[in-house]
Amino acid sequence: MSVHSFSIIMEKKNKKKEIIINAAIKVFAGKGFFNSKVADVAKEAGVADGTIYLYFKNKDDLLISLFETKMEEILIRFNRILQQDISPPEKLEQFIQLHFQLIQEDQDLAEVFQVELRQSSKFLKDYHNQKFIDFLGIIEQIIREGRESGYFRPDIKINTMKIAIFGALDELAREWILNQDHKNELKDYASELAKTFIKGLAPDKDT
Repeated sequence: MSVHSFSIIMEKKNKKKEIIINAAIKVFAGKGFFNSKVADVAKEAGVADGTIYLYFKNKDDLLISLFETKMEEILIRFNRILQQDISPPEKLEQFIQLHFQLIQEDQDLAEVFQVELRQSSKFLKDYHNQKFIDFLGIIEQIIREGRESGYFRPDIKINTMKIAIFGALDELAREWILNQDHKNELKDYASELAKTFIKGLAPDKDT
């Protein structure tokens, strides 16, 4: 088999896998992970049930692969913030804004990430979540830059703060998703949360 032929085959396989993952997002968001069947995903993707098992071992494996694939795309967008020539407070504000922007852009994916991932015991107990660690690492780098450059207090416990920031983002996002009437705009959440954390991280003016 030539290199060109192999590349075409791999491209088709990757495309089929992407179609299945996108179908799974729609199905899991609509029916819930627990109530969804592999057959539901196959029907949404327009493939035979057996085709799913050519790419994924089971429904939990599909959920984890979905998470890894989409998180890889998301991390690329967040890492662009780190590369910008702006201050750490501005990076933190953009990080928070982007987090909520992504939720509003793809509410099905947000539903899966914020709610349905918690329905998989394999994901919660057995999966080494490196992508989540990398996500927290971006927050950590922003805080570290701010502390070293004097924008943030030198006594900040970075590990504690990055969890606190993520926890606030996560809880507000989940509340917004579960609140069907969506009275509150996510951009308002982003603005308020950014101001709160930036003010709290800033050095004491008396010191």
